[in-house]
Amino acid sequence: MHDADSPEGGRKKRRVREQTPVQRALGLLVRREHSRKELTRKLTARGIETDDAEAAVSKLTEAGWQDDTRFAENLVRMRANTGYGPIHIRAELGTHGLDSAQIATALDTFEGDWTENARDLVRRRFGEAGPQDLLQRRKAADLLARRGFDGDSIRRATRYDIED
Repeated sequence: MHDADSPEGGRKKRRVREQTPVQRALGLLVRREHSRKELTRKLTARGIETDDAEAAVSKLTEAGWQDDTRFAENLVRMRANTGYGPIHIRAELGTHGLDSAQIATALDTFEGDWTENARDLVRRRFGEAGPQDLLQRRKAADLLARRGFDGDSIRRATRYDIED
């Protein structure tokens, strides 16, 4: 019989292998797309040295696992589908370290109509008939402005005929 306190006795403890920075970054990427900036920030927040984090992200970018263009297109699609306008989306993409050309390219991939997205949001909040009076139109306009729609889309979405 083995004594549970002796080194030979009891169960062997499994050694947890420390993940490499690349493995940790890949673990984040399999859950969802990340920008280079976001992925590097998350790795350093988990105790990985900045140089090692940047090297890991570069390696995954070269291998095609991380792609800022794919990330940006995905973010545009997700935000547009959840009722956000181009101004909000442009600002959010800017926080991810993307340049203006990358942001413009990503926004160009949107195949919908921003005004129609604004109208859909107004319909969900105010019913199929849309805002009925000045107070409701102001509330609808405020909502759309907070969600990042431009003035033209706001005007068209808050003053429309159902037959439009």
